[in-house]
Amino acid sequence: MASLTVRQLDDKLKALLRLRAARHGRSMEDEVRVILKAAAAGREALEKFEPPAPPAMAVRRPASPIAADARRVLLIIGGGIAAYKSLDLIRRLQDGGAQVRCILTAAAQHFVTPLAAGALAGERAFTDLFDARSEFDVGHVRLARDTDLVVVAPATADLLAKMAGGHADDLAGAVLLATDKPVLLAPAMNPRMWAAKATQRNLAQLVADGVRVVGPNSGEMAERGEAGLGRMAEPREIAAAAAAMLRAAGPLSGTRVLVTSGPTREPIDPVRFIANRSSGKQGHAIAAAAAAAGADVVLVSGPVDLPHPPGIAVVQVETANEMLAAAERALPADVAVFAAAVADWRVERVGRGKLKKQHGEPRALALVENPDILATIAHLKKGRPRLVIGFAAETDDVVANAKEKLAKKGCDWILANDVSPETGIMGGDSNTIHLITATAVESWPPQSKDDVARQLVERIAAALQDEKR
Repeated sequence: MASLTVRQLDDKLKALLRLRAARHGRSMEDEVRVILKAAAAGREALEKFEPPAPPAMAVRRPASPIAADARRVLLIIGGGIAAYKSLDLIRRLQDGGAQVRCILTAAAQHFVTPLAAGALAGERAFTDLFDARSEFDVGHVRLARDTDLVVVAPATADLLAKMAGGHADDLAGAVLLATDKPVLLAPAMNPRMWAAKATQRNLAQLVADGVRVVGPNSGEMAERGEAGLGRMAEPREIAAAAAAMLRAAGPLSGTRVLVTSGPTREPIDPVRFIANRSSGKQGHAIAAAAAAAGADVVLVSGPVDLPHPPGIAVVQVETANEMLAAAERALPADVAVFAAAVADWRVERVGRGKLKKQHGEPRALALVENPDILATIAHLKKGRPRLVIGFAAETDDVVANAKEKLAKKGCDWILANDVSPETGIMGGDSNTIHLITATAVESWPPQSKDDVARQLVERIAAALQDEKR
């Protein structure tokens, strides 16, 4: 006897079946069994197989009906005060045309109820790994596979740690471990928890595993008097990042791109550091343009006063050594763009306390050379990106110095620009680029840094396409 699975049904029938199953609090497979039993018993009064009209007091449905072929989003709600925002996120995902299912962790249920999440999503929310109504057919695996995107919001420090360690002791952890679908995290926690070495280590591991991150943002915390980096991104930002990940393929679809951005800070003592005037605007614009073109982007950023581009995995670092380590962890990548302005030197010995004046005499600082991140990646014998691109920020002989840098660093392209103070490029919103390769120099007109980023991404896509021919 031939076997029939829910997966073999057409999309419209699956959508109708899902609504009926949710109304009865059963899995789709169990609902099929109920329907077949009723049919076998010869019942003529079977309930019509169509979505029921909502009762008078039902929760307002989305203004635009969700199509049977809508993209499916599995929303995992973690246990933080920001969980209340996830209810708004459900509606925003639906308004973007997505079909949403929800999982609530045990901690999340202290902040929002499964009833509220289920009413907004249009089907019951899932909470228990050992739910008899769904686990008889390995429901956690089905949830992991029957989706197009997994969104974790809020992604607490505990959830990040469990994901990085591969823990599967609850439904959320089991689904995250079992899924092979894209995952988007929206972290939310106290600033000190976010800055903790363990959290940043877990985040770096997840980014290296291909997980994308939106936020966190800076601002007031739930605790009185607490403020800083750790607020969950706003629902509209998370929905935009999710939509970007669900969009149709772009010219860089299937391509992994590494971008470095911003300055590095090399500590002298606990209160002083060596740095530069880089704003990170160009590097962040390149990362955003690559993501808009469909690439899987990892942005390694030094300290900048810029929001994270939505839908992009961002690793925050301070020093050149940290930036190199983060770049190496982000490999393999198809393309690497090194737009960061890395400090050439660092102090040999960082003062444990604030360095004091010595009777008015300047203190001599012993400096050592920082690692050359561009050259290190460009000279890799194994795992080198197909296209390695560097930047040359010069104040004189711009093209000549950039050509010399191209040969010395071993990269494929150099983007050279004049950062003399009178140009306003360093920290400004516009740029004038010379694209230098081994065989040609191409001078671009003055334009915004966003336009530079888009033009560069177009060139990258064309180069990769030519490579395939």
